[in-house]
Amino acid sequence: MSSDVKTILHIDASARKTGSVTRELTETLVKSLATANRDAKILTRDVSQGLPFIDETWVGATFTDPAERTPEQRLKLAVSDTLVSELKAADVVVIGTPIYNFSVPAALKAWIDQVARARETFQYTENGPVGLLKDKKAIIAVASGGTQAGSEIDFATTYLKHFLGFLGITDVTVIAADQLMVNPDKRADAISLAEQLAA
Repeated sequence: MSSDVKTILHIDASARKTGSVTRELTETLVKSLATANRDAKILTRDVSQGLPFIDETWVGATFTDPAERTPEQRLKLAVSDTLVSELKAADVVVIGTPIYNFSVPAALKAWIDQVARARETFQYTENGPVGLLKDKKAIIAVASGGTQAGSEIDFATTYLKHFLGFLGITDVTVIAADQLMVNPDKRADAISLAEQLAA
């Protein structure tokens, strides 16, 4: 990992506060990144407690010219504006997520919906949508009990990589402590890889 990282966005999605493998992995990653980039600012976002779901007012607000938005629309987009600002500011995005029922937790999906903003994080062109968040790196730390990361039943890491690419973040690394109920040793292997990757 390069040593010119100025801002790290640390996102956790696990419902577990203690004993969470993904939280252990993201903590290791962020700590190593911060050691290698001592002046880096760390933005921490724990989405596990829930974020607002988008609704009709939210959608209408996003397609309204910012100068013409009503006070209600501006208030509705306030959380989204904050999350988008954090994502734009980050040089490296570290996402920790378990695989729940073959996909990401609902709380992480809510974050995804809040930051997917036309004209903010992507734009529509005559050739289709284009991501606006270039020159960023992302590390996905994932854990599962039985789902093999990257397999045909893994709709978490494949989805996250596609979504990040949609926003323009194509430099994505996955660290997987997967199938822990089958092979508990994968936890230690993933921790070791996290330490090496962020160094």
